[in-house]
Amino acid sequence: MDTKIYPRGLKTALEFPLIEALFGRRARRFSLGASIPDGSLAFTSRHQPFPLSELEQMMVLTAAAGNTGWHHMITRHARYAPHLSNYSAAAGGRTFPSAAGFHTSEIFFTNDDGIYFFPTRDAHALVERQADEKINLDALLEAHRKRIRKLANHRLYIPPAEPYMEGHNTWCVNRRGSLLIIPVADIAQHMIANLCFLVQNGYCIYDDVNHEQIPGLEKFKHLVNLDEPFPLTFIEQYSLTESTAELSTCCYAGMLMLQAMGLGGWMFDGIDRHVVLGASGNSEVSGLGFRYDTDERWSLPNPTGLPGVFEAFCPPHYPNMRAAVEAFAKRKFGVGGPFHSDTKGPWKESAKIRASAEIHSEEFKDCVAVMAQYIYDRFGKFPGTVPSVFILTYLQAHHLDLEFYDHYFQPGAYLETHAQHMANWHSAEEM
Repeated sequence: MDTKIYPRGLKTALEFPLIEALFGRRARRFSLGASIPDGSLAFTSRHQPFPLSELEQMMVLTAAAGNTGWHHMITRHARYAPHLSNYSAAAGGRTFPSAAGFHTSEIFFTNDDGIYFFPTRDAHALVERQADEKINLDALLEAHRKRIRKLANHRLYIPPAEPYMEGHNTWCVNRRGSLLIIPVADIAQHMIANLCFLVQNGYCIYDDVNHEQIPGLEKFKHLVNLDEPFPLTFIEQYSLTESTAELSTCCYAGMLMLQAMGLGGWMFDGIDRHVVLGASGNSEVSGLGFRYDTDERWSLPNPTGLPGVFEAFCPPHYPNMRAAVEAFAKRKFGVGGPFHSDTKGPWKESAKIRASAEIHSEEFKDCVAVMAQYIYDRFGKFPGTVPSVFILTYLQAHHLDLEFYDHYFQPGAYLETHAQHMANWHSAEEM
C-alpha cells in the first residue's frame, strides 16, 4: 500500500468495526440522481448520478466474491479413513462459504460501462502471505482485477417495469451510476456434486415423482444401498438450497463492505431471474444472453449457460451426463484441482495431504452417471425438478443522496462513513 496514493476513505474502511457493519447494515436505496415522484416520501435528487470509482468497485467486488487463500477442506470422515474426505471441488476459498467446498457459483456484474464476468470459483490462493504479514491490498485488488472479463460495452438492459422487476424496484434498481452484482449458481454441477456425495457414502436415489426405481443401479448394489434410496426431489431441493446459500452470503459479504465504505445499496431478489439470464421471451430484453430451452413438460424455460463463459454441467454444453460427471471429476482430481498433488496448499506437506484423497473410480463415475442420465432422459433436463442455472439475490452499490435521508429521517439513518464518503473518497471530484 506504499506505492499508490489512496483516498483517506480506504483507511477508514479497512479499520471499520465489524460490529458496526453488522448493526449499521440497512437497505439504503435513494442514490444521487434518484427520484420518488409521489407519495409520502416524494423526493427528487438535485444531483446527477455519480458512478463508483474503479477502486470502490474493486473493493465491493472483492468483498463479495474475492479469493481468500487455500480452502482447508473437510478433514475427516470415518467412512473414508485413512483417506482425506474428497467432497470439495475447489482448492481456493472465497469470502462466502460453500457447502463441502463445492463452489459452483460465479459472479456477473454491470455498470454504466458494460457487462462483466468475474470468475473466482477455481482461483487458487491469489495472494499468499506469511502469518505476520498484513494483507497486501495492491496485490489483492490487482489479482482480482485481472480476472474480470468484459462481455458487453453497455449496461445490462432491464426495463424498469413489471414483470421484468418488482414494482417497488422500478425507480431504484440498475439505475445510472450504480453497480449491480449478479451471482449465478450452476445447480446442475451442484447436483452432480451431491450425487457423488451420496455414492461416496453408500446412498442412491429413486424417482419419487414418477414412482420409479432408477434402472441400471442394480449392478452397483455393492456401492450403494438400493433398499433405502433418497427421493430425487429431496436431493434436488437440497442442491438448490445449498446453492442459494452461496448466492445470498456472497451478497451479504459485499453488503457489509458497503457500510465500511459509506456506500448506499442493498441486497435483494426483486428482478426476474429469467429476464436477467436472457429467457424473458422478449427479443429486445436479452439479459446476459444465456442459452435456454423450453419443453411442454416444464412450466418455465430452463437456462443452462452462456457458451464459452459459464456453462452448466449438463447438455447441451456436454454431450451427455456421463461427460458432465467426467468433467466434474476432472475439476476435483485434475491439474489445479483440490485433490491433485501438484496443487499447492495450506499444509506443511500439501502434496501428501491432497494426494491422500480417494479418486473417483470409473465404476464410481458410472454409478453417478446412471442416476444423472436417468434424470435428464426422464425430465428432459438436469436437474429434473429445479432449474439447471439459478439466480436469487443481487447486490446493488451506489452513492447515497444524503439530502433525502436528512429531509425525511431522524438522525442515525446513515453511518458516519456515509456522511463523510464524498470527502473521504472523492475530495478532488465534483458531484
